[in-house]
Amino acid sequence: MPNIGVPGLILILVIALIVFGPAKLPQLGRAVGETLKEFKSSTKELMSDDDATDKTNDKKETKKD
Repeated sequence: MPNIGVPGLILILVIALIVFGPAKLPQLGRAVGETLKEFKSSTKELMSDDDATDKTNDKKETKKD
């Protein structure tokens, strides 16, 4: 996957400014940030749940042996 780079980001921001207008961009950015934050926290939660079940299963297996 190629990197976007600075010129690509500037082009995307200009197009977003034209399409959404200057009043909607802060709201759009806030919504994207909150979505990424929620996704990151749920991913961490799933990973920690998975690790906890793995540890529990490992303890059960060692007791059986």
